[in-house]
Amino acid sequence: MKKGRGYVYQLEYHLIWCVKYRHQVLTDEVADGLKDILRDIAAQNGLDVVRLEVMPDHVHLLLGATPQHTIPDFVKALKGASARRMFAAYPQLKQKLWGGNLWNPSYCILTVSEHTPAQIQKYIESQHDQE
Repeated sequence: MKKGRGYVYQLEYHLIWCVKYRHQVLTDEVADGLKDILRDIAAQNGLDVVRLEVMPDHVHLLLGATPQHTIPDFVKALKGASARRMFAAYPQLKQKLWGGNLWNPSYCILTVSEHTPAQIQKYIESQHDQE
């Protein structure tokens, strides 16, 4: 549990989103670069990255947030800023992803109860085993 001014909270979200057209471009140094970028963006926005896995065509994030964070705002920050930074750092992505979009506009977000963080972390960690 964390404390704010006049309140106590524990907010965690499991966030998943995909590469546009599900192209498998998030591999090797591109995946590692994306992890660094996402951690940086999360820190700049006051989000805690509990667990992060980058698959070739999608991303899994387990995030801690405060009550002041709104889901659309932090999703926009993570997806928008990461796309800009990824295209700048890895211009070869534009060859596969025409139109200037790295991410599919959709995402999945699930709330995590105090009883499920270990289950979610295990699920995210197991994603590489399913390939």
